[in-house]
Amino acid sequence: MKTSLLKLDTRTKKRNAAEARFKAYGLTAIIIAMLALLILLTSVLGNGLSSFRQTFITLNVELVEDKLDKSGVRDLEVMSKVTTISYAPLLRDALIAELDERGIENPLSNRDLGDMISKEAAATVRNRVLANPDLVRQTITFDVLASGRIDAFFKGDVTMESAVLDSNTSPEALTIAQQLADAGVIETKFNWNFFVWPDASVQRPEAAGLGVAILGSLYMMIVVLVLALPIGVASSIYLEEFAPKNRWTDLIEVNISNLAAVPSIVYGILGLAIFINFMEFNQSSPLVGGLVLTLMTLPTIIISTRAALKSVPPSIRDAALGVGASKMQSVFHHVLPLAAPGILTGTIIGLAQALGETAPLLLIGMVAFVREYPAAYTPEAGLFGEASTALPVQVFNWTQRSDPAFVERASGAIITLLVFLLIMNAVAIYLRRRFERRW
Repeated sequence: MKTSLLKLDTRTKKRNAAEARFKAYGLTAIIIAMLALLILLTSVLGNGLSSFRQTFITLNVELVEDKLDKSGVRDLEVMSKVTTISYAPLLRDALIAELDERGIENPLSNRDLGDMISKEAAATVRNRVLANPDLVRQTITFDVLASGRIDAFFKGDVTMESAVLDSNTSPEALTIAQQLADAGVIETKFNWNFFVWPDASVQRPEAAGLGVAILGSLYMMIVVLVLALPIGVASSIYLEEFAPKNRWTDLIEVNISNLAAVPSIVYGILGLAIFINFMEFNQSSPLVGGLVLTLMTLPTIIISTRAALKSVPPSIRDAALGVGASKMQSVFHHVLPLAAPGILTGTIIGLAQALGETAPLLLIGMVAFVREYPAAYTPEAGLFGEASTALPVQVFNWTQRSDPAFVERASGAIITLLVFLLIMNAVAIYLRRRFERRW
């Protein structure tokens, strides 16, 4: 039976229909993935963007000498013995004076009125006074943190109806806060301190920040970069260019591929056993965290580096050897420079993966509440000595706390972490496109 090429037969129609269905399946999968990503980003951004804004109260605080420096000689040793308990009434009195000046009715008790101000505010004023004792006996204007509930009210998370059932605030306090905001005394603005302040206790969530977590992540990334990059690149060069092809190198290659698929928590167990229990390094130090993440990142760097070396045409090696270069010269003078973009891209992607890891850090104890920066900001204390935390661990820590303000800050930390990851991946893409060679 004769058939025409211009007329579709049954088999061709079935094949075309199968291709159309496959395209539809692929498009549907992409749409579902994009919708899932959109839902995720909407949830994170909706909960976390408000953490970058904070509510402040502008108060004219009279620094009374009788309460802050009874000796009157401005001796720091004596003044440092005055705790924040003595500073809190000064802030409350300043708020009362502000209400009287604005003609705002105050139905609250002194204690409830003082609860409108963050407990961190007294520490802020105390630190400034100790930094400049000459401020005593003056009336100084301070922008102090409002309490967590007042801050949540201006962000829309606390309402008059919910305040009736909330033991930490009241509708009367929210009414006073709104009147002060209308008068310009209370203002919600961008909170740069979120990126530099350390963590805070459960009683002052409005003062919690990412400063120590960012510093801890930076220290760990330095350790990973210093160790994983030279070891990974050197291993890849040897395996790809110099190692004989036998069953031992095949076994090594298979194991490297398997290590890349090992769950990260297994590396945490390994780090706990070797670096803490056996080598007795300080628990929760960035050095231990960096070593664990180095072990986890090495397979990724080795695999990506070997792929970059393989992408260099063999003719480059043959040409170098043909003009009298040694094997080492051909690798380091010709092959390695051409493979550098791929190596850098793989390294950055490995670092980005390590930056977002949580499970291995939890196992080595990096879940401690860290209230202060490492002593004197020295790298030695930060790397080897004192306990630290990291961005993903800080997210985990905040989600375990009951106050809703910490959930908000956890989402803000996730946004910060995502921004770092996007920047690192953007740099990797730029390096690949900027320096790659097409053969």
